[in-house]
Amino acid sequence: MSAARRWWRGASFRFAVLYALLFATSMAALGGFVYWSSVDVIERQVGDTVQAELRGLAEQYAERGLPRLLEVIEQRSAPGGDTDNVYLLVAPSGQHLAGNLRSWPEAAQPDGEWLRLRLFRTLEHTEPVTVGARAFELRGGFRLLVGRDMGARESLRRTILEAIGWGLGAALLLGAFGGWLLGRYLLSRVETVSRISRRIVDGDLSQRVPLSGTGDAFDRLAENLNRMLARIETLMTGMRVVTDSLAHDLRSPLTRLRSRIEMALREQEALHPDGSGTGQEAADRQVLEQALAEVETIRGTFDSLIAIAEAEAGLTRVAFDRVDLAELVAELAELYEPLAEESHCRLRVALDGPAAVPGHRQLLAQALSNLLDNALKYGCQGGEIAIALERTGGEALLSVSDRGPGIPAAAREEVLKRFVRLDESRSLPGSGLGLSLAAAVATLHDSRLELQDNAPGLKVVWRFALAADG
Repeated sequence: MSAARRWWRGASFRFAVLYALLFATSMAALGGFVYWSSVDVIERQVGDTVQAELRGLAEQYAERGLPRLLEVIEQRSAPGGDTDNVYLLVAPSGQHLAGNLRSWPEAAQPDGEWLRLRLFRTLEHTEPVTVGARAFELRGGFRLLVGRDMGARESLRRTILEAIGWGLGAALLLGAFGGWLLGRYLLSRVETVSRISRRIVDGDLSQRVPLSGTGDAFDRLAENLNRMLARIETLMTGMRVVTDSLAHDLRSPLTRLRSRIEMALREQEALHPDGSGTGQEAADRQVLEQALAEVETIRGTFDSLIAIAEAEAGLTRVAFDRVDLAELVAELAELYEPLAEESHCRLRVALDGPAAVPGHRQLLAQALSNLLDNALKYGCQGGEIAIALERTGGEALLSVSDRGPGIPAAAREEVLKRFVRLDESRSLPGSGLGLSLAAAVATLHDSRLELQDNAPGLKVVWRFALAADG
């Protein structure tokens, strides 16, 4: 993924966008309130002005009649008067008597209701204007219309809208910048925890989350995490001591017991190199051979348990290196090919070129050997075992397939646990730890082990992330 795409899809960018949108929404709500409040105030002021004009004209008409009304309208609509006021007095026939409008608007009903009209004010005006007005019918059928040009209101409305628009733009920019800064700060703290966590997952239990000294929620979280990590390190150290002690205290007696049994067998062979001897001696030899086989089984089970415990707990002593899975598979295939032939089974290998992954070569080899052992033990009746390695989408897919009875879908998760064996396999030698070890090694390598149906048989697919340049 390119740097530009990573920036667009990054958490900092999303946080900045969200913060900017929230900030702009708040500003838009505030601007809308200011806009509607201002427009409403202007509307009321226009209405009050028109109402005051009407009261004055009504008083003139009531006191001195139509001539005085004509005189007042002519004075107020003359060029020296208020140019925003609108007056019109017409006769019952519609004839223009006084005022600064061309003619009576068709939409104006003389019922005293508030009107909003688009009309030409005088002969000099070539563009219609918006006028807020009221119209009344006087005695004798005369009609009077008094209004006020709403141009100032429209101008103020446009000014407010422009100010809101510029304010929203500035709010978006400031919100995005502020969100980006805040996001960078928060995500830097989170990234610190994430970086320390990755090192801990890689096995360095001495890592601790640094404190900023502000005593904020991140510092409190870091303190709790550090206490938890200290406790985990103590437990892991204790487990390492236990495994080391077990390895020393149990391996040594088992090794001595094996040596003594082998020595007893060699002494019998020295006394009777031709295989002769009494029936009791033959029975003793058989018992010793069975005891030696049991000791080997116990040692194998013990070694597997120690390896699983160390893999699951991240106690591997050797750092990861670059391991070429193709090379590893080729070596193991060469080793297992004679065993497959002895079991009357063909071993087929398909490698899609080199595939380098970060890993522990010995553990990977042991886990893959367990998968091959299981395939030879349970799947050779199908006549073929296939090992395949392919690269796809930044992953390496390693699969071991057989044509045996397979594992039912409902039991595939269960068989990855320790000492779990299906009823069909209990008559065969084994401890039920092979798949458990493979699953533990897969977890240690941040890879996935999947059991699939090979129709017929079992297909074990192991998915690895390729090394950076592998």
